[in-house]
Amino acid sequence: MNPTSRIPGFYNLPLEARRERLTALGLLSPAEFAALVGEPGLTAAQADPMIENVVGTFALPLGIALNFVVNGREVLVPMAIEEPSVVAAASYMAKLARAGGGFTAHTRAPEMIGQIQILDVADPHEARLRILEARAEILEAATAIDPVLQRLGGGARDLEVRILNHPALGDFLVVHLIYDVRDAMGANAVNTACERLAPRLEALTGGRVHLRILSNLADRRLARSRCTVPVEALAFDGFRGEEVRDGIIAAWAFAAADPYRAATHNKGIMNGIDPVVIATGNDWRAVEAGAHAYAARSGRYTSLSTWGKDADGNLVGTLELPLAVGIVGGATRVHPAAQAALKLMGVQTAAQLAEIIAAVGLAQNLGALRALATEGIQRGHMTLHARQVAIAAGAQGAEIAEVARRLAESGEVRIDRAQEILAQMRK
Repeated sequence: MNPTSRIPGFYNLPLEARRERLTALGLLSPAEFAALVGEPGLTAAQADPMIENVVGTFALPLGIALNFVVNGREVLVPMAIEEPSVVAAASYMAKLARAGGGFTAHTRAPEMIGQIQILDVADPHEARLRILEARAEILEAATAIDPVLQRLGGGARDLEVRILNHPALGDFLVVHLIYDVRDAMGANAVNTACERLAPRLEALTGGRVHLRILSNLADRRLARSRCTVPVEALAFDGFRGEEVRDGIIAAWAFAAADPYRAATHNKGIMNGIDPVVIATGNDWRAVEAGAHAYAARSGRYTSLSTWGKDADGNLVGTLELPLAVGIVGGATRVHPAAQAALKLMGVQTAAQLAEIIAAVGLAQNLGALRALATEGIQRGHMTLHARQVAIAAGAQGAEIAEVARRLAESGEVRIDRAQEILAQMRK
């Protein structure tokens, strides 16, 4: 059982005191904790073989989101992000959801889709049936390509054949290889399988295999999360709980109806998702692509989440999106901070990781909607942003907090105003 993710006053502690509180939980060894907090983290020597033309590394702030309970388990969530207010909002919304039992989440089987494009087919309909008639043989061959994955229970699961048409090509075939990748993200396994199957598919169809690559619209690998927030927990600063609840539902309905609003709404969801994906060494670009494509699956771009109320008047939220993340292979296994992040969360499977990520996305969405529906998005965000503006204006040490405080009180969180305040203080 993980220690509680409730650490009251954590935000107000100095940096070193925050580190001491986390260290005292005993979840990580001293070396793992050092990697997580960036000392030494990923060294240039470790980064060199990961990508091309390495000259160094680039750091992002790493914060810990608190208060999360996912499927009854306490979770401390590492988030790598440069934007202020995200970690704070996720933590506070997790605290509100905690009052309703936290987050419930689940995932589908870790099945990825590999696409094989076949051109120059004389009769696409006949060729399609030839492929489907050889389905068992093809799936067996595809599974045998990765014996390690096969030993772990993964491998090819199904085959789909589509006939598409485009003026530039006419009719062409696309074979979908459905591949269970277990605890991996799966890109390498799926791409390898698609490339190995190409000669057999050409022989079956008489056509020419062109593209062979996975799809990032991983709609066979969905993650879903939900939460219930007691209406009384929503009340704050003169806003009644019912007023906040109805405001959140109205804000969600705007996103559900309008793609211009939905784009920003879903960006807020990804504000919670991407930082956890990055902290764990996963491919946040693939997750982003899949999420936004899934939001447009009906032919119209819309909200990834839903918000409503239950029979007791409590706020109820849900989130569903593709989440192709792994805990083995790729950067996850070579980046020491990513390994420490997974250990801090107590993650044992890729499904567990996806469930936590989906919960954080829903929490962040709730935070954005609550702010928009009540005091406005800028009040809390700009108060936290004021620290960055103070630093940009040249404030140092204790000056930072004082300049930020005066900026927030003035309501003018601008660098020119920060420079004026700093000059006055230094006189």
